[in-house]
Amino acid sequence: MKSHREEPILRTSKHHRSAREIAACLLLGCLLACSETDRFRIRAQMGNAQAQLELARAYQTGNGVPKDAAKAVEWFQASAEQGDAAAQFSLGVMYVTGDGIPQDLARAQAWFRKAAEQGDVNAQLILGRMLEDGTGGPKDTARAVEWYRKAAEQGNAGAQSLLGFHHDRGEGVPKDAALAAQWYRKAAEQGDASAQYNLGVLFHKGRGVPKDAVAAVAWWRKAAEQGDARAQEMLGASYAIGEGVPKDLVQADAWLNLAVLSGRAKARDALTFTESALTPEQRGEAEQLAREWRAAQRSGKH
Repeated sequence: MKSHREEPILRTSKHHRSAREIAACLLLGCLLACSETDRFRIRAQMGNAQAQLELARAYQTGNGVPKDAAKAVEWFQASAEQGDAAAQFSLGVMYVTGDGIPQDLARAQAWFRKAAEQGDVNAQLILGRMLEDGTGGPKDTARAVEWYRKAAEQGNAGAQSLLGFHHDRGEGVPKDAALAAQWYRKAAEQGDASAQYNLGVLFHKGRGVPKDAVAAVAWWRKAAEQGDARAQEMLGASYAIGEGVPKDLVQADAWLNLAVLSGRAKARDALTFTESALTPEQRGEAEQLAREWRAAQRSGKH
């Protein structure tokens, strides 16, 4: 009699799943059922750099998990070591602030450099500032300017303004007023108040651009309306003498008053002059203009 040997069911059943397949199904089910933060955690633990970055940000802000700076640093570090530029930048910031980790400006600079070398524009700008100031390492103005240029070429207004300043003063690069004006303008057109003020100065003096009092006042006004005290002083002085704008002592007094209130002590002498030339009614009008401007600035209308 022929013996019939049955094969084990697990080998022949079409419902059979390998241990790996079962684990994958369980993991998929978990990912579908878990919260977004838990999904980031699972993927982060599996070595996904982007998930590690997102989990770090969650711990940093307390989004979906208790806020925990030390854990944020841990996951930023894991992602940064895999080469994620955003994580490298964030880790640099944590080393600067000492949030969740002892402050270490040398390590901060090292991480900013790694991110900057990958093209992170914010890292390029901050690395430039650290090199210029000698923070976290030796002072190196020429290298600082190189990083400002890289960030400026990516369109960063702050870097464009700083690059213009260095060409204007000849610090770290040859002095070149025309090139300074070009970079100031790029930043000024993006709303950078410091660049707007400095571009106004170049038009006022005719350095790197044709002398143009009207253009100078126009740029100073833009900076002044953003609260730049230097520009408020120059705009007030322009109104006081009628240069680039019709003479108007009420407007002059209002802008000089704002400059003094913003901490520009040098504007006080000019303010004393304008106030001595105004009637009590005109002084009241100037004070009202200054109050209205400050109220508009506080409300975000300027």
